[in-house]
Amino acid sequence: MPSEAWLTLAVVAATVVVLARDYLPPSGAMVGAMVAVMAFGIVTPAEALNGFSNTAPATIAGLYVVAKAVEKTGFLTPLVRRMLGEQGSIRSSLTRLVIPATGASAVLNNTPIVAMLIPQVESWSLRRGWPASRFLMPLSFAAILGGSVTLIGTATNLVVSGLLESDGYDAIGFFEISKLGLPVALIGGIAIVALAPMLLPMRSSPREDLEEADLKYTIEYTIDANGPLDGKSVTEASLRNLHGVYLAQILRGSELLSPVSPETRLRGGDRLLFVGAPTEVVELTSMAGLRLSEDTQVERLGTGRTSYYEVVVGTGGGIAGQTLRELEFRSRYQAAVLAIHRAGSRVEGQLGRIPIRVGDSLLVASDSSFGRRWTDRHDFLLVSPLNVETTDRRHAARVVGVILAIVAMSLFLDLALITAVLLAALGMVLAQVLSPTEARQAVNLDVIIAIAAAFGLAAAIAASGLADAVAARTVDLFEPLGTAGVLLGIVLATTVLKELVTTNAAALLMFPIAITSALAVGADPRGYAIAVAVAASKSFLTPIGYQTNTMVYGPGGYRYFDYMRLGIPLTVIVMTLIIVIVPIAWPS
Repeated sequence: MPSEAWLTLAVVAATVVVLARDYLPPSGAMVGAMVAVMAFGIVTPAEALNGFSNTAPATIAGLYVVAKAVEKTGFLTPLVRRMLGEQGSIRSSLTRLVIPATGASAVLNNTPIVAMLIPQVESWSLRRGWPASRFLMPLSFAAILGGSVTLIGTATNLVVSGLLESDGYDAIGFFEISKLGLPVALIGGIAIVALAPMLLPMRSSPREDLEEADLKYTIEYTIDANGPLDGKSVTEASLRNLHGVYLAQILRGSELLSPVSPETRLRGGDRLLFVGAPTEVVELTSMAGLRLSEDTQVERLGTGRTSYYEVVVGTGGGIAGQTLRELEFRSRYQAAVLAIHRAGSRVEGQLGRIPIRVGDSLLVASDSSFGRRWTDRHDFLLVSPLNVETTDRRHAARVVGVILAIVAMSLFLDLALITAVLLAALGMVLAQVLSPTEARQAVNLDVIIAIAAAFGLAAAIAASGLADAVAARTVDLFEPLGTAGVLLGIVLATTVLKELVTTNAAALLMFPIAITSALAVGADPRGYAIAVAVAASKSFLTPIGYQTNTMVYGPGGYRYFDYMRLGIPLTVIVMTLIIVIVPIAWPS
């Protein structure tokens, strides 16, 4: 390979490591990579910055605004609620969930769809006495499958379409991708309904824990030195057989006493962790010699003004990797953490000292405006109220009308997709569905900047000769299996890469290699590009490979490898359909 190709490979490898290890947000990683290939002289500044003038990032930004309007009005919620009903088997209920989720994600960003439906599915499954784990992963997977039915179903489709335009090809038509995406959605949906009841485990979700515990949570008190409880046993201090609350642990210096026996002697400075219903636990404050610990994550709770929320931690906001105390969570979010749910179980111990992980579900207490404050701030992947209504369905009809207008204008009025989408975003503001501030906050600038910057890296992969070198080796390795084998190699590489980095980054990195490989074997580059778009957006193997998978991770009570139970069969199905359909739908 030429020296420029080696330099580009080094930049790509470094970018993958940075993204996979979450050293930087996607925008920082991609901008850094773009600047690097520009500084090395691999691409010109104009080529490096080409993504910022491409229509794909602006179209995705407009769709974020439309998606926010959908989420705010929650128009899909009553439909799904009626379809789920209160009767039928698990498979029939899965069918009634998968159909609207797949259909809606064909024309909407799947993130707000899943965000809207998670609390509905959780509440419904609790009423039916079924574990939410049987339904939330299928909800995420169904939304992912529907994303390839139309061009606007997922940002990855738009990214690949923009890359084709940059290379001098026609953009992907609105329903062109349906030739592959529709069979993938139909057969994948059938597989979910057939396999999920057999393969998915029964896990305990945070809401189930709350239901069983009557909104119990952990709160920490300290024994006053030389106070009336200092030196007494648990029984003598009347901390045994309390109504609606129990003493779970005692932290004495670095020593943890658990379980706590009735004969345990209390000492001044002991930190006592109680678990119970809010009103019962807070009443302990009136006990002489017992006071709230200074760094407890719960205080002033148990009033009628308190609302409860389930939030899911993502990679944004700088939350993951820090403890609640380090975050100063209570003052930062005006909320108190009641419990942390991770990998299907409640995390025990001192909540303030437990490092938070991506995918954790935090059960928090706050005022009724907590959801409005933090839903659009990207600190959390999901903010789901337990006892308040946050949707406003007054403008639902307007939102549906605007979405239908996007499709109609793109299909029948020969209007460019970006124009239709931006008109729709503007229409949401003019129709007062969203305020200008809400529209601005709806756009995830980190994603937009990352996509725009990654165009420069994709150009470097092609210009440096790296794409030629990788494509040549792919052809040499898989050509004995024919052109289908080469396509298999591209799909396999995309599938692996998307689990390490974001789906958009995987598509951007694999696109030039796919185009070069297609030309080398005489296949239609367009078909290979669409194969990359579909393969990159179908992430079923891990909870961190795609945003909706992370969103259901905590609420479903899943463990990391639960995703592979259903994800491996779905991945095999998707790969098989790509290899079979692409040569037929886009012949050479």
